[in-house]
Amino acid sequence: MTTANHGTPSASFSNLSPDSVLDALDASGLHGDGRLLALNSYENRVYQVGMEQGPPVVVKFYRPQRWSDAAILEEHALVTQLHEQEIPVVPAMQIGGKTLHEYQGYRLSVFPRQGGRAPELDAPGTLEWIGRLMGRIHAVGATEHFVERPALDLQTFGEQPRAWLLEHDFIPPELLESWKTISAQALDGVRRCYDRAGDIRLLRLHGDCHPGNVLWTDDGPHFVDFDDSRSGPAIQDLWMLLSGERSEMLSQFSDLLAGYEDFFEFQPRELYLLEALRTLRLLHYSGWLAMRWDDPAFPLAFPWFNTVRYWQDRILELREQVALMDEPPLWPF
Repeated sequence: MTTANHGTPSASFSNLSPDSVLDALDASGLHGDGRLLALNSYENRVYQVGMEQGPPVVVKFYRPQRWSDAAILEEHALVTQLHEQEIPVVPAMQIGGKTLHEYQGYRLSVFPRQGGRAPELDAPGTLEWIGRLMGRIHAVGATEHFVERPALDLQTFGEQPRAWLLEHDFIPPELLESWKTISAQALDGVRRCYDRAGDIRLLRLHGDCHPGNVLWTDDGPHFVDFDDSRSGPAIQDLWMLLSGERSEMLSQFSDLLAGYEDFFEFQPRELYLLEALRTLRLLHYSGWLAMRWDDPAFPLAFPWFNTVRYWQDRILELREQVALMDEPPLWPF
């Protein structure tokens, strides 16, 4: 949600044609063979490109005005640091000594293609394996701090998207008071969770570690898409791997932690933040969709957004979260 006013405003994705994708790759020093496949991405534009020599590559064009160059390079530096520690991630390729390139106002990076399948989280050993790697990621993430990238917190993921939605009249008039009231109550609940958690250690995180960003091959899991990398509590990279009833999440978290703590110590008081972070993600997601609604790809991909039914469901969802945030924390010990 937090944007940085960088990049060339006139460089809209609507002007990003197949020819310009190939020309941009040529300008960076690599030469495609004309084969081009658009990959599933909404925030940026991402393409698999066949090469004249060697395997295909993945080219990411960054959304203008979202991140500064320095913030993008901080992400690249973290992923490179992880890769150098032999942690299975996919770093941006160094081409001509650079990982970030520019072509006619577009900023782009090139990555080796590395596929995989969704992890079977209920398979024996899967969560413990992922936990070991996440512990290693956090051990590296704790060695330095982001300077350009913001923290994931109450303000950036809660107060800012809520204010933006209200200022831009996205809430239907007949639901406005209900949504204002429940979203304010939700943020109050988040504050109480942070108060109970106390002083929390902030790390450089993956930031968006849902199962779709953990790909599995015969060699095990690898982590992709650090585009949302931010500073935050360790639990942010763990809670999205949990699902189901409380007893199920307790078992899943115990499995994660069994691997995680081989490499990095988890602070148990962060469990007070689990439902708070889930609440912030819900508010942030609505704000993200609204802020991108003038991108033609979004109404096509998310036709259900901004309907009366959508906001009714969000009100019910936030009511559930308000109740959950006042329950005792998940505690696997």
